[in-house]
Amino acid sequence: MIGRLKGVLWEKSAARIVIDVQGIGYDVHIPLSSFLKLGKTGEPVDLRIYTHMTDNSISLYGFFSEEERDLFLKLIGISGIGPKIGLNILSGIEVSDLEEAIRSSDIARISLVPGIGKKTAMRIALELHEKLGKKDVLPDVKTIKVKEDLISALLNLGFRRSEVEKTVVVVLRECGTDTEFETLLRESLKLHSRL
Repeated sequence: MIGRLKGVLWEKSAARIVIDVQGIGYDVHIPLSSFLKLGKTGEPVDLRIYTHMTDNSISLYGFFSEEERDLFLKLIGISGIGPKIGLNILSGIEVSDLEEAIRSSDIARISLVPGIGKKTAMRIALELHEKLGKKDVLPDVKTIKVKEDLISALLNLGFRRSEVEKTVVVVLRECGTDTEFETLLRESLKLHSRL
C-alpha cells in the first residue's frame, strides 16, 4: 500500500495528476481543494495517498493534508459512498465546512454538494457525527430530558439504541427542543424510514 508520494509534478488537471518519483509516473486522483494548492509542472509535490484496490484495478487518491485524507477515509467508510463520490464531496466543500455541517447536522448544506442528494446527506450526517467528535458545549437540562424521552419512546417501538441516538441528534438539531414531543417522534420515525 502506498501511503505517501514525494516527487515532481509531471502532469496536472483538476481531477488527476501524475507524480514522477525517480522516473516512475504515478497517476493520482485528487480533490479540487488539493489541485488549488499545486504548484506548476516540474515543481516538487508531496501528497498523502490512499490506495484503493479492487479485483480489476489499483487507484491512488492524493491529498495535501492529513485532515483531508482522514475525512475522505471516513466518507468512503459509509455504505454507498465510494472513492469517486468521496472525492466529489471534498471537491464541493471545504473540509472545515463539511465537518461543521456534520457536527450541526446541517443536511441542507451537505446536500448542496453536486451529486449529493438529501438521503445521502442524511446518511453522512448520521454516520459521521460521532466519528468527528463533539465540541465542548454542555447541553441544558431541558435538551437532555427531551432527548432521553425521545430515545426511550423509540426504544419501546423496537429500534436499536445505536440507530436511535443518531436519529434523535439529527431531529433535535433540525426541529429544536421547543417542538412538541409528538412532532419530534413523528420526525424521528420519518427519518428512520428514509434511511
